[in-house]
Amino acid sequence: MTATRYLYLTRHGEAVPDESTLSETGRRQAALLGVRLRDVPLAAIYHGPLARATESAHVISGRLPGVPLVRSEEAGDYVPYRPGQDELPSGSTDRYLGFLARLPAGGGAQLAARAVARFTGPVPGDRERHELVVTHNFLAGWLVRDALDAPRWRWLGLNHDNAALTVIRYVPGRPAQLVAFNDAGHLRPPGAPRDVR
Repeated sequence: MTATRYLYLTRHGEAVPDESTLSETGRRQAALLGVRLRDVPLAAIYHGPLARATESAHVISGRLPGVPLVRSEEAGDYVPYRPGQDELPSGSTDRYLGFLARLPAGGGAQLAARAVARFTGPVPGDRERHELVVTHNFLAGWLVRDALDAPRWRWLGLNHDNAALTVIRYVPGRPAQLVAFNDAGHLRPPGAPRDVR
């Protein structure tokens, strides 16, 4: 028997330029996300090992007493998949390949496969489960791409704001459902318009 999993994804809060810690804005962003999630029955908060994800998770956790924090290599910052030139749209090939060439190689595909195994799909048992993963832009894009069954290269171009919220629902016997994507409503000042163009 399996039950529904709700996966909440967020990118860490804004970091200082050397990424050694969160900025004051980043700490505020993480705190606001924690407040937004107060009514969600989270079973765990997973976070990547880098300082900006770890600190974000701790700030969020401060608003969610009793929810365990779990450090996870799978929630880290890495390139989940490196597409070949023939996979990419012709108008974007050079830009994407140039971007990927500047990033460190190694280990990302294995970590991405482990992240999918650990964080996606229905859960064993008969009780739904809610989990938060505090991660980085690349993994958030990879997990959204996986939920939509999009081509593997399509994690590129899926950008997440700092401390925005994405929610994916995994119901037994159904395709994954993207419930919310990059929702930053909790970060807007009270009374601010929903869409500012």
